[in-house]
Amino acid sequence: MSALFSPRSDALLKLVLGLLAGGAIATLGGFMLYVRTPYGVSQNEQLVQPVMFDHRHHVQDDLIDCRYCHTTVEKAPSAGIPSTGTCLACHSQVWNKSPLLDAVRASWFTGKAIPWTRVNQLPDFVYFNHAIHVNKGIGCAECHGRVDQMASIEQAQPLNMGWCLQCHRDPVPRLRPLDQITNMKWQAPANQAEVGARLAKQYDVHARVSCTTCHR
Repeated sequence: MSALFSPRSDALLKLVLGLLAGGAIATLGGFMLYVRTPYGVSQNEQLVQPVMFDHRHHVQDDLIDCRYCHTTVEKAPSAGIPSTGTCLACHSQVWNKSPLLDAVRASWFTGKAIPWTRVNQLPDFVYFNHAIHVNKGIGCAECHGRVDQMASIEQAQPLNMGWCLQCHRDPVPRLRPLDQITNMKWQAPANQAEVGARLAKQYDVHARVSCTTCHR
């Protein structure tokens, strides 16, 4: 009795199955690699904002502290987005007729918030509290980079789970005095291991790696 399929058919079937399995593995592997690249996490992506706000000018030239605009960063999960009134506290006097600020003035007269484009965004299933990080000695620049050198704010870090866990496992190298939290130019001293350990004890900082720390 002859075989139902010829040896050539068997070989072809094995080849097809191998290609399908290899393609599935390659697709999954490619996706896992993609989400770990800067492009996959929107890192360093230039976003268009409704108002041209140059952090270099406001931070370096005008010496405006982060907390002047992001008023809730020390007391709430969200750092807060500056209200139109905050902008006009200065710009009702400075550049008050500039067309670059048309959107700000329109927001003031209509009562509609300026539609800023979010830059640093975490998934909905991730809990992040700005206040707890700031009050434990984690500076703004650790996550947001040197915003004082950015004409347009961009996401400076990958903000993925692996990146967060690096700090959560060993926060000591990144801890700084609370009076240096918003200092963009702060550099860790040569004896940071000693200083960081002392600050960790002073601020009651512990390694946090349990799932419920961020996923609640």
